[in-house]
Amino acid sequence: MTAALTKDSIDIGIVTLDPEKSLAFYRDTLGFEFQGEMPTGGGGRMQRLLCGTTLIKLVTPGEEPAAKAAPGGIGGASGYRYFTISVSNLDELTAKCEGAGYNVVWTPREIRAGVRIAMVEDPDGNWVEFIEVS
Repeated sequence: MTAALTKDSIDIGIVTLDPEKSLAFYRDTLGFEFQGEMPTGGGGRMQRLLCGTTLIKLVTPGEEPAAKAAPGGIGGASGYRYFTISVSNLDELTAKCEGAGYNVVWTPREIRAGVRIAMVEDPDGNWVEFIEVS
């Protein structure tokens, strides 16, 4: 049996140690719609933002995690290393991220005919890929 999907997108949980910096990136810089905040187990909290139909869950644990994710994006370790957001304003969005002080890992570049990408690091070191298809 295969998955019987009830939504056309996935939701993603991002564990953050500084929720205000993460909100500044995802809500204020990228413009994702804030949906609310709720407590989580162990004294933590979750802030929810919408990116299209994808829900981004910024989770701040009640206690600091035992380990941090390995730095270095794609080449830094195995496992989840980045996620991709489709946009129509790649150059403008990348410039906005850079102007706000975020690390632009890959400036906008064409990877195949009609497809351009850029990669930006969020405040916790997670890589976010932006893709623009003409």
